[in-house]
Amino acid sequence: MRARDAPQWRLREAGHVRVGGLFVATPHREGDSAFAAAVALVDGRLVESAVVEGTLDAPYVPGLLALREGRLLAEAVSNLTQRPDVLLVNASGRDHQRKAGLALHVGAALDLPTIGVTDRPLLADGPDPAVERGASAPLLLNGELVGYRLRTQRSVRPVIVHAAWRVDAETACAVVLSVSHAGRTPGPLREARRLARATRSACESQPRPA
Repeated sequence: MRARDAPQWRLREAGHVRVGGLFVATPHREGDSAFAAAVALVDGRLVESAVVEGTLDAPYVPGLLALREGRLLAEAVSNLTQRPDVLLVNASGRDHQRKAGLALHVGAALDLPTIGVTDRPLLADGPDPAVERGASAPLLLNGELVGYRLRTQRSVRPVIVHAAWRVDAETACAVVLSVSHAGRTPGPLREARRLARATRSACESQPRPA
């Protein structure tokens, strides 16, 4: 199913939404493992997490992260006992030369609504938002709305929110803002990043076999 044909996911006005986060900690040393962490938060509370150790499948090439990290990320999500309602991925979505960044690939592979969150756009362009929390400014790629710059905290640098699998740009902004209370980075991504990096540090501190 193509992304444009997939039914769109909407944020519920009532009830508890299970928001996932997904992050890969790449190895510092050649030959070491990468660690993919998947977490799930409900009402800002961490309810489940999983970490997968493995190798990356390809060298780093901008725009081709799905080939490098996709399998490991999908495996981490599959190790959660309950699927998230929506998943935040540290990657682009429709802001991509083929309109299909890593966040969209992961969602399609898992049949799970996804949102990309990054520090900067990949190809899209647009203005900065106002300084107050919740202010946003559209990002366009070839005239198409593919995401927003979103101010998650007053006067801090905005994050880039990407439309991805079954989630449009407006819904993506609403979800990210709803889970961004303690800092600039949305809570699920912050927890996944912390867990992946902590696991990597613990493993890399162990002596290598002689």
